Amino acid sequence: MAKDLQAQARRKAKVRRAIRAAANGRPRLSVHRTSQHIYAQVIDDANGATLASASTLEKELRGQLKTGADTDAAKAIGKLVAERAVAKGVSEVVFDRGAYIYHGRVKALAEGAREGGLQF
Repeated sequence: MAKDLQAQARRKAKVRRAIRAAANGRPRLSVHRTSQHIYAQVIDDANGATLASASTLEKELRGQLKTGADTDAAKAIGKLVAERAVAKGVSEVVFDRGAYIYHGRVKALAEGAREGGLQF
């Protein structure tokens, strides 16, 4: 278990280094997923502030989604976080997939964010 966590932390750090190099002052869209839910945040690293966030735990989405652990839910979260970010004046972000591969729910969230108006 400890080796798995170390490997995950190493992958996450590797992705963060690449993002920091390519960000050019843009906020990052960070993704976290669990077996039951998915979370997304738009973070301004220069100020250390979260500009917008969305997750499948929100009451307004619980009734609309069948489950919080499928690609439909991830796409809805992507659209919602994009709408909230655009309302705050953020249109360009850099995508932070964390330690997860760009596949399945992570990819669906990214596509939803693009449909919602974010560019990355």
